Amino acid sequence: MIRITQVIFCFNNRKFASLKGKQFLRKAETPRYFIINKPFRMLSQFIKGHPETKLLADLDYDFPEGTHAIGRLDNESEGLLILTTNKRITKLLFNSGEPHERSYLVKVQKKVSEETLDKLRTGVTIRVRGGGEYWTTSPCLVELCKEPVGLPPIPETLMFQGETSWLKITLKEGKYHQIRKMVAAVGHKCKRLIRISIDDLKLGDLPSGGVKEIEERVFFERLQLPLSELKSLNIP
Repeated sequence: MIRITQVIFCFNNRKFASLKGKQFLRKAETPRYFIINKPFRMLSQFIKGHPETKLLADLDYDFPEGTHAIGRLDNESEGLLILTTNKRITKLLFNSGEPHERSYLVKVQKKVSEETLDKLRTGVTIRVRGGGEYWTTSPCLVELCKEPVGLPPIPETLMFQGETSWLKITLKEGKYHQIRKMVAAVGHKCKRLIRISIDDLKLGDLPSGGVKEIEERVFFERLQLPLSELKSLNIP
């Protein structure tokens, strides 16, 4: 004879357990949060799209089941990428109505003039995804900076032997390939793009391919998310 002593069921999106006739709210697993320094030519996903494509699963780290990326960096972009097991964090982060500040280091062809910097700061017109609509970018912070120390070499995707410049660009909007299109609109092709921060969540000295786990409260504080959401997000 098989005796059933515990039954798990759901009601109103909450998991309950029934044990010998008594019901209680089942404790949810604690969500986990990570940042990685995404390497060049790695997709921001765990599932393969092409046999030769590098994926997040190729990183030297044992991620828990259910880990997924929050937001994306394109294949050739590098730097800060958020991973979590919390399925609800995407909505809280991107659909809250509060824009989040993101900073990038950008290597471009040719020397960038002060006039060009002013154009980027005040807004340039780019073509958005799909090609049929144009968008004038919002004012943002742009400044010249020195080449970062200790960057790993990457294959040159653009054959150009002339002078280059490094920029730090900080913005709060994120159209498809926006920064690449912004610098192209003012006559400078992007040669390298590295995200270094989202709000107060910073890449720091995390090496390329490195992974760092972030405590939940620290994660919320650095992304300026309301701490009042911590309990509700922990309900599966």
